[in-house]
Amino acid sequence: MNDKLSTKLTHLGEKGAKSVSSPKSPSITMSSAFVFDDVESLDKVYSGESSGYIYSRNGNPNHELLKEIMSSIESGEAAAVFSSGMAAITLSILSQIKSGDHIIASNVLYGGTYIFLKEELKKFNIDVTFADTSTDINNLFKSNTKFVYIETISNPMMEVADIKSISKTAHNHGAIVIIDNTFASPVICRPLDLGADIVVHSATKYICGHSDVTAGVVVSSREIIDKIERLGTLYGPMMSPSDAWLLTRSLRTLELRVREHSMNAMKLAEYLLSKDEVSNVYYPGLKSSKYNNLSKNVFDKNLFGGMLSFELKNGEKGAFDLIRHLDKVKLVPSLAGVTTTLSYPAKTSHRALTAEELKKANISKGLLRLSAGLDDIDDIINDFEQALAKL
Repeated sequence: MNDKLSTKLTHLGEKGAKSVSSPKSPSITMSSAFVFDDVESLDKVYSGESSGYIYSRNGNPNHELLKEIMSSIESGEAAAVFSSGMAAITLSILSQIKSGDHIIASNVLYGGTYIFLKEELKKFNIDVTFADTSTDINNLFKSNTKFVYIETISNPMMEVADIKSISKTAHNHGAIVIIDNTFASPVICRPLDLGADIVVHSATKYICGHSDVTAGVVVSSREIIDKIERLGTLYGPMMSPSDAWLLTRSLRTLELRVREHSMNAMKLAEYLLSKDEVSNVYYPGLKSSKYNNLSKNVFDKNLFGGMLSFELKNGEKGAFDLIRHLDKVKLVPSLAGVTTTLSYPAKTSHRALTAEELKKANISKGLLRLSAGLDDIDDIINDFEQALAKL
């Protein structure tokens, strides 16, 4: 299918059931199990000879619609869907390792992913090397290195990964690359086209975009997705049919939303950069960003995403005071909704990190992460203006 992204987002999944007419919007199949007329039919579905559904932990029609769209827009062969972003991340990781294996991971990651890699994998006797993946990682590979784990845009420092280079290096060592593409979304970057092997999303964020679903998606080759879905069936973090339906609905406007998020983020980054109360602004779209040139090679449509971070000169006190004085912009430990929100990484997404780990990741007590919404940007800038004036 060679259609452009906007056409894929608005037309995939329309065929539905065979009929001379069909509903414009797909229905929600709220059934935990499916009926068979005979054992032979059941056997054929289990063996893969016939298409069909058995039990919603194994799959559901709404899952299939969502997987069709996600695999296409991420340029993958297949997709798997789960009940949270962490389910997608952890099952992708577990599908690729066994006891005694080695992993290379970026030292700046979403806090939940970092803790899973650092602490939970000890139970499986997995060795993890955390490193600055913006530098040469060639000498970090071992004979038992299975994969490199990175984020397209790092949370919360907005570092941009050189996906082509990292993928080439990993493949030379017989390893694969897993990329969390949550902050970018397929509108801005498609890591599989750049050499990555597995793409994960917290679909709670831009894929949903309305702060009303918790979900995760994985896109990869058919072979890899089969392994991940087998683990998903065993561990059981299945997405509900209603959440899959909501995500399918939300994907129809993904490109429009991400474009507006990105344009608003650029204006906010430029505004904050001009303020005396702000010491640093982290956003790849800024010419002052050391990732600006790289991002132009990695991202599409001259968009740089709806996420940015900034540091206040007055540190922790400044962060606390700004959050208190803002009116429209609320403190929300998530991102990518329709309204502009702030998060405080040291106290939310990365609170499980030690003081030393926060320092290594350059996450200071004065760092705030900003998710640009779809609000009128002048109103949001005015809100920051009045709040910053009170510091």
